[in-house]
Amino acid sequence: MLTQILFFFFAACAIGSAVMVISRKNPVSSALWLIGTFFALAAIYTLLGAFFIGIVQILVYAGAIMVLFLFVIMLLNLGNDYEVDIRGTGWKIMAGGAALVMIALLGRMFTGLPPTGVGAEVGHAALAAQTAERGTVGLIGIPMYQEYVVPLQATAMLLLIAVVGAVALAKRKI
Repeated sequence: MLTQILFFFFAACAIGSAVMVISRKNPVSSALWLIGTFFALAAIYTLLGAFFIGIVQILVYAGAIMVLFLFVIMLLNLGNDYEVDIRGTGWKIMAGGAALVMIALLGRMFTGLPPTGVGAEVGHAALAAQTAERGTVGLIGIPMYQEYVVPLQATAMLLLIAVVGAVALAKRKI
């Protein structure tokens, strides 16, 4: 029951943060709200029992991709208007919600209930068999580089094109 409540809380946080990303005028503020969206998605993955994907979500998206986005924003010099939307009431609500979640997670930890994902009962034996055969990283890595290699390369090319485009826009006299 607590897992489902946390799932819906993080889903609401992800939707709220995503709305804030597209409604902010300051691009730096939008990037910070995008980090909040990435962390909420990582929490949802963790609640669903996909711990590796949750960690990868934080490391790759909230770490590397957001550094790239902020680099492009700073390279294009878009964040000079210093609006006050970063210090609005939305941040106070998010901080209060994060504090409530931390209190709930600490309470659950001290009650001794083991953490289980929402979909832990569905396909547990099949997942355990595949994990024993390939390992946790192999469950994601093997299909990613065999079945989904074209979307992976397309994503890499789009990121490269975005960086080259940002540099070309920032440095008009090359």
